[in-house]
Amino acid sequence: MTKSRNTKVQTVRVGIDTGGTFTDFVYQVERDLRIFKIASTPDDPSRAIAQGLERIAGEVNSRVIIEVVHGTTVGTNALLQRRGARTALVTTAGFEDVIEIGRQARPELYNLNAVKPPPLVPSELRFGVNERVTAAGEVLERLNESDISELIEKLRAANCESIAVSLLFSFVHPQHEKQIADRLRQLKLPISISHEVLPEYREYERTSTVTVNAYLQPLMGRYLTRVAQSSPDHESRHQTQSPKTKLQRPIVSLRVMQSSGGSISAQVAAGEPVRTILSGPAGGVVGALRVATAAKFEDIITFDMGGTSTDVALCDRDGMRLTNESIVAGVPVAIPMMDIHTVGAGGGSIARIDEGGSLRVGPESAGADPGPACYGRSLLPTVTDAHVMLGHFPGTSLLGGEFRLDEARAHEALSRLASQMSAAAKRKVSSIEAAQGTLDVVTANMERALRYISVERGHDPRDFTLIPFGGAGGLHAVALALALRIPRVLVPASPGALSAVGVLAADVVKEQSRTVMLETGRESERALEKIFREMEKEARATLRREGFTERRQKHERSLAVRYKGQSFELQIKHTTGNIVVAFHRAHQSRYGYAQEQNVVEIVSARLRSSGLVDKVKVTRAVRQKATSFAKPHDSGLTYFESSKVQASVYRREELRAGARLRVPCIVTEYSGTTLLPEAIKAIVDDYGNLVVEQLGQP
Repeated sequence: MTKSRNTKVQTVRVGIDTGGTFTDFVYQVERDLRIFKIASTPDDPSRAIAQGLERIAGEVNSRVIIEVVHGTTVGTNALLQRRGARTALVTTAGFEDVIEIGRQARPELYNLNAVKPPPLVPSELRFGVNERVTAAGEVLERLNESDISELIEKLRAANCESIAVSLLFSFVHPQHEKQIADRLRQLKLPISISHEVLPEYREYERTSTVTVNAYLQPLMGRYLTRVAQSSPDHESRHQTQSPKTKLQRPIVSLRVMQSSGGSISAQVAAGEPVRTILSGPAGGVVGALRVATAAKFEDIITFDMGGTSTDVALCDRDGMRLTNESIVAGVPVAIPMMDIHTVGAGGGSIARIDEGGSLRVGPESAGADPGPACYGRSLLPTVTDAHVMLGHFPGTSLLGGEFRLDEARAHEALSRLASQMSAAAKRKVSSIEAAQGTLDVVTANMERALRYISVERGHDPRDFTLIPFGGAGGLHAVALALALRIPRVLVPASPGALSAVGVLAADVVKEQSRTVMLETGRESERALEKIFREMEKEARATLRREGFTERRQKHERSLAVRYKGQSFELQIKHTTGNIVVAFHRAHQSRYGYAQEQNVVEIVSARLRSSGLVDKVKVTRAVRQKATSFAKPHDSGLTYFESSKVQASVYRREELRAGARLRVPCIVTEYSGTTLLPEAIKAIVDDYGNLVVEQLGQP
């Protein structure tokens, strides 16, 4: 029997990025990519997701199966705000205070009064068990079952909500952790075990990482359950339709973006939420790399400016940079993460006068609620209000006119700020000066972040292309490029939703690592090959269960290597070539010298296994003549660097490949706004990107 057209099941892939101000949705129907934004619901981000899925299902006129990939800030916010679970830590007796002692490094070198953030687990919830294993895996003292029984009673009396287990040298002898975990499961609490989360040496970083995982587990588990249940039931909304055309309840397949640039199943994310801490920003880097690869740019700096923060990262021809040495909210996290630097500078960053009479912007943010003054619910002067004051939003609205801005409130907020600045400066400061000052300060904050990932790490910004995205990225990109002498800015189409596009385009990734401690040589090569094969066997089985055949899998080997006696390692790609030579070259590049006479030691073997998803294709447009200027949609008076000028206004959707723009101008589109001053060249390339060049040239 031939099925009716109305019963056709259609698969809709949806990328979701939860931000501080808006939640972004990108979904693909056949080859059509559509985007929209919904105001975030900070008290429960899943409510905005439910609204978005409701809208998507309502726009698709068939029964749908919705596959969701989600970039989330739930874990990050819980760490920053210290609102995770009441967590207990079980460790080897005598090492209960390792997460508080740390590396004995002061957070501020020259500040004798600096205070470290308190540990996630207070002393009364840290429990030691009598067991001991050597670094070689030899058991010196076995676990006693009666000690475990006593531990269970202590944990039950402590009223904890989650448990972290991290024993000394469990990465070479995990049996004691398995024994404890098997007994603790009778408490029916989430349990994080260090040899499963991070089977590597360095007890402080490993204990910290597994503690963060346990701290976030209950919160992330509840959140992902709500998201999975946010699939809308349309029967009540379509009662007027006939039964044949009634939309069925969508079936949601849910994956979550990892900090390392790949996605994992919701089940894995609920069990290992520590892997999702930089979930949203990682999606942005993946999206930027997708755009740069299509446009044939290799060395890029990504600049993601949203409502509450700015995330920057540097990617060269080797692709995205990963690190195992991240510190998030003052807490070490040693799992693989994208090397992303974040500062509290966004469209909602609040401007204020400090005790010394200086203008400060951020890191405090107005967020989505109450939001900037121009949102109509506050009188907080923010970066967005400064742009409104300076006329950078033609028509005074966002999201293609869907989100009207309250210009009068923005002016009132900036007038109040100007009065405070006048009192501090003991001279008259106008609202225009206050607005421009706000932009200058926040731009300086972001410039420092860009210098940190480039100049301070030995990279010359003049060799890179800046890719701005996020709702506010295009407003500041050219000013930053001029300050850092970056020669080119590439503004992708729909920049405000690029993180969601990256989330949708990300492969499914499984990361594994093993501590090996081997000196380089033939014996080490044989041992490494055996370890890699074991990890690949496990990864292949996991990816097959996710639905990826062998042809749709990719396995990348790498090694953490150091000179014997060093405290930290460099990661090099494991190849069949000479590991020693590759490490000397990497050390020379990173530190400016190599000690070729020293013994080289392999610390860890790492495997990144990917299940390759169907990519969202970047389409190429029909090109116009390169010399043709696009016709502006409108023009108006606006301010560039406190100077009032007549600027052209372009609609991004009306610009065709090859079109040139007359500057100064403002380019508007649904998800963002781009400011282009005088003395630059701006052209639309074959992929719809806005390429800005001749920055700072005479």
